[in-house]
Amino acid sequence: MIKKPGKWLRFRTITLMVFSLVFFIALISRTFQLQILYGETLKAQADRQHTKTLRHQPERGLILDRNGEKLAASVMVDSVCANPAKINNPREVSSRLSSVLNTGRRPILKKLSKSGSFCWLTRRVSPACADDVTALNIDGIYLTKELKRFYPNSELAGQLLGFAGLDSTGLEGLELKYDSYLRGKPEKCLWGRDAKGKRIFLQGSSIDEAEDDNCNLILTLDGRIQYLVESQLRDAVRETGAKGGIAVVMDPKTGEILAMANVPGFNPNTFFRYSSKVWRNKVITDCFDPGSTFKPFLAAGALEEDAVKEDDTFYCENGAYRVGNKTIRDVKKHKELSLQEILKYSSNIGAVKVADVLGRERFYQYIRKFGFGSRTGIGLPGESSGILRASQKWTKVDTATIAFGQGVSVTAIQLITALSAIANDGVLMKPYVVRGLIDHKGRVVKEFTPTVVRRVISPSTAGKLVSILTSVVEEEGGTGSNARIANVGVAGKSGTSQKFDFAEGRYSHDKVKASFMGFFPAVDPHFAILVVLDEPEKHRWGGVAAAPVFKNIAEQILYGGNSSHLTKCAYEADSGRMRDYVVKRADLTITETSNESIMPDFMGMSMRKALKLSQERGVDLKIVGSGWAERQKPSAGAPLKNHRSCVVFFSDGS
Repeated sequence: MIKKPGKWLRFRTITLMVFSLVFFIALISRTFQLQILYGETLKAQADRQHTKTLRHQPERGLILDRNGEKLAASVMVDSVCANPAKINNPREVSSRLSSVLNTGRRPILKKLSKSGSFCWLTRRVSPACADDVTALNIDGIYLTKELKRFYPNSELAGQLLGFAGLDSTGLEGLELKYDSYLRGKPEKCLWGRDAKGKRIFLQGSSIDEAEDDNCNLILTLDGRIQYLVESQLRDAVRETGAKGGIAVVMDPKTGEILAMANVPGFNPNTFFRYSSKVWRNKVITDCFDPGSTFKPFLAAGALEEDAVKEDDTFYCENGAYRVGNKTIRDVKKHKELSLQEILKYSSNIGAVKVADVLGRERFYQYIRKFGFGSRTGIGLPGESSGILRASQKWTKVDTATIAFGQGVSVTAIQLITALSAIANDGVLMKPYVVRGLIDHKGRVVKEFTPTVVRRVISPSTAGKLVSILTSVVEEEGGTGSNARIANVGVAGKSGTSQKFDFAEGRYSHDKVKASFMGFFPAVDPHFAILVVLDEPEKHRWGGVAAAPVFKNIAEQILYGGNSSHLTKCAYEADSGRMRDYVVKRADLTITETSNESIMPDFMGMSMRKALKLSQERGVDLKIVGSGWAERQKPSAGAPLKNHRSCVVFFSDGS
């Protein structure tokens, strides 16, 4: 039986329509998959095949001291690269290059033997080396310009500045801490390929044009003071045979760090030649027992709590005192000593008895108030918080030994900051080393100003401590007499602390740290200085080894013309200027009070003004000459006791 033609036609038509519908659905599904589900992935693959994003690292920002002197900059230097595909005889070429680049032949041969069109041979070579490479005239060997970090003063402030690596990334110190500001964000450019695969620059394809530029870093550091501090510290280390030393100069009123020195130092230009131990900024990273330099903070707590008065006397046991299972000894035997004499002669037994009167808990509270046991927040990488156990864990022996600075560990930055609180009428300031950041248009990006941490002691207590610490230096028999400066009142304290011998499990009798800390002028001080010598072989006492270093630094600051920061500080860079910065102390809410216990400063006054001030302070003034005061005896800051008289020499300048 023959089927009707109409039915077969309908069957074929329906079959074709179903097939077309299925094909259309599959096509739509595949299109959805490619365009919607995998669109971004495929687009990224295409971009990687046909376009490249190249990053151009901008020039790293400058680091300048407070006077605008460059401490770190970037310079253009040559680097040697190669196209291995164009090297026909790698062995011969590597042999010729090795003598010029001062490297082994094998490493060069290994690089030239690899496949590819580019490889680095040596980065950032000297101009002489670049000339030698050019003279070889080898096809496939090229010179290309790169930025190199350069430190024009070599070792000056090396540990503070740190250094940057080959890729212009900060690796240590300020270079690391402020890397994102100094490096800036790289400029990005797009490259494409033409029909033949050749690389072409896509005009107008530069992206991230609105990104912030890098910044210049302005420090509180004074390069001239830094240089003299490092010089004096190096001389002292050499003369005493010490392993090393550290020193800090700080403005006690603002917390600004004017110098921060480490010996031995290193040259950041060739940092790879030094051990990583030398890179460490020991001022903020290393802890040590402060020794007798800790006694002023014990005295501060005792005076503030009114537990002890200046004229209270303590029996010092004739040089030996038993506490628990430990015998406390003094270098010199003493009987009755006042609080002022305990610090003047640095009596350990006297300090132990003062701590016993103050009490463990209150002593601990004042240690914490002065900032020990916590980081200062100076803004440098690697700062240590020191070691201070909770007072609940102190035994009677612990309380006794901590009174003279043994059994507690501090950092140099903690110690100078705490001393500065005494110099600053009892107000603790946060130390800082960066004053601001400016961009290349001279706009202030970030600015750091003096920051009050807390009031630790009252101005009255601070004044009493200044008088006591001045007697340590100015009076005969004081342990700090080697820090005395003619015609300038100096307040300070020496310290000699035994180092803990971990191998023996006890304090060493041979290895010590000798230190001296002080500030000047004693009245209205502008400089606080700490000097620490590590394991001196000669002159092991702080008053003998470290105090003269303090004196030499102080005298050069005073008479070397390096005190410009006392009036104003200008921030200057090559491409911009930060506004002049004058320290404002309105937020401190400190009332200036005269100190009746120390000799006033008559220097530069007229006879009339000097007589008026002497009457106000109850000082018997003896006048020699006429005109303006140029010298006085005793010097400003000397303690006033029973003999309240002063001889002032006047001159008319002729």
